[in-house]
Amino acid sequence: MNFELTDIQKQIRQTFREFVNRKVLPRAKAIDEERKFPMQLFREVGKLGFFGMRYPESAGGSQMDIVSYCLAVFELSRGSLSLAAVCTMQSLMATYFLYRLGDEEIKTWFHEALEGEKIGGICMTEPNAGSDLFGIQSRAEVLEDGFILNGQKTWVTSAPVADFFTVLAKTEQTKGLSIFFVPSRLEGVKIGKSIEKLGVRGSVTSEVYLDQVRLPANYLLGDLGDGTKYLVEILAEIRIMTAALSIGVATAAFEDALQYALERKQFGQVIYNFQAVKMKFAEMKVQLETARHYTLYAASLSDQNLPRHQESMIAKLYASECANSICDQASRILASYGFAEEYSLQRYLRDARFTLIGGGTSEILKLNIAKELKK
Repeated sequence: MNFELTDIQKQIRQTFREFVNRKVLPRAKAIDEERKFPMQLFREVGKLGFFGMRYPESAGGSQMDIVSYCLAVFELSRGSLSLAAVCTMQSLMATYFLYRLGDEEIKTWFHEALEGEKIGGICMTEPNAGSDLFGIQSRAEVLEDGFILNGQKTWVTSAPVADFFTVLAKTEQTKGLSIFFVPSRLEGVKIGKSIEKLGVRGSVTSEVYLDQVRLPANYLLGDLGDGTKYLVEILAEIRIMTAALSIGVATAAFEDALQYALERKQFGQVIYNFQAVKMKFAEMKVQLETARHYTLYAASLSDQNLPRHQESMIAKLYASECANSICDQASRILASYGFAEEYSLQRYLRDARFTLIGGGTSEILKLNIAKELKK
């Protein structure tokens, strides 16, 4: 597994690193405290071309590889996991089905979303259906000229500011799930209460209610009952992306703790000189580099269109668990200052919990990896 980056990949990494250092880091604390969607930075990320990195030039994107995408995500999440979360949602789950399955009308929305002019979200989770997607109760009644959609969704990222959603629902005609394009301005679409979260507070999240929402026939994305099949197409990428988010916040925690340990003096010397502290850094470095290396390996498999189902699960599971461990250990190095809002470690520690959920919980991933071993 050799990951010598190309000149273009190095340039992408440097472009996003400079953007984060210049624009994101000075705003990261405020994004967390204000609990508002970081609209200005979101638009600027759009101008950098991030939302279109995965899409072909013929569709308005830049047709970059997944390794390059991960390098950009590493940097964005190093700066602010809130910003990275809403940007990755826009670049993947919110826009993929429009690109893959939408007609010319819907493609107009897609192109505006790539520019950051329209904001999208995906409505999957329901009060009684999280990991169990087949427990979804939202229903679409099939009419001669379209559909009527009813249901309740929760944990919808960017919902309070979204211009459109892709919604998973059932119909009487099929056992499988179907995907629908739903502009938020339609009559019957109501944004419910906001969900106040422990971390990634700038990634605004809320419930969405669908009450007799009438949709034209072309707002069905793909075929009835094939929603799960379409979702599986990007499931590996979702997990690789979540691993990349994990690595970014872990990197921020590691670097902040290292800087502190090289400056903080106790008993006449900087605390980095103490053996117990050095061992913590060695352990964190091993975790961080292993997670980074394996995530890029999984991304390279995706770039080559090779099987990566198991590899993406391993990358997501390991990177997210490592991120939480690294943020915890980094916070301990700062001791009481790791508990103070003045320092960013408490934010990293809170934000890292988010990575344990997206792309499948650790418990679900362990069960799925175990199933793979039987094959």
